Amino acid sequence: MIYSRSFYPGGNMNRENEEDKTIYKVVLNHEEQYSIWPADRENALGWTDAGKSGTKSECLDYIKEVWTDMRPLSLRKQMEESANKG
Repeated sequence: MIYSRSFYPGGNMNRENEEDKTIYKVVLNHEEQYSIWPADRENALGWTDAGKSGTKSECLDYIKEVWTDMRPLSLRKQMEESANKG
């Protein structure tokens, strides 16, 4: 069964109005892209801990602070190589 973002089984309560008590961790993939993941769950394949955990807001603030170049690592390397050749 698929549930919309706004509703969940047992009622029509909006999830965004509920307090999220989940502790998250910041994770990083091989392309140096960041995401958050519930701290009590094993990382998804290809993702490693970035060393930060906390509330969703704290983790997103951390990502905003450290992820200043949104380009994937492979693209950054390719662009650097092209610039060095020219």
